[in-house]
Amino acid sequence: MRYAILSLFLASPALADPPTIEQVRATENGGTWRFDVTIRHPDTGWDHYADGWRVLDMDGNELGMRVLHHPHETEQPFTRSLGGVAIPEGVTQVQVQARCSVDGWNADTTVVTLN
Repeated sequence: MRYAILSLFLASPALADPPTIEQVRATENGGTWRFDVTIRHPDTGWDHYADGWRVLDMDGNELGMRVLHHPHETEQPFTRSLGGVAIPEGVTQVQVQARCSVDGWNADTTVVTLN
């Protein structure tokens, strides 16, 4: 019985550090916004990598999402962009949240003030 418990423990996936947002640059362009987001995550390859990030309003409603289609284990941190994000009139702050393919969305977000 001890061996069964031990083998189950060893077979369960280890939680790695969540993807963290190191920097966000937001620029308005013709009525929509472009977000350049720099993320760090200990990608290990196709089995575990940062696979997306999204822009949320302060109530948690998704305004835009960037899907990352491959791991970046040799490029850390890395920056990817998303343009054409419509921000509702009067909104002065948004949140950016990163996700990984194993652990899902990071509970932490980065608040960005739109100037």
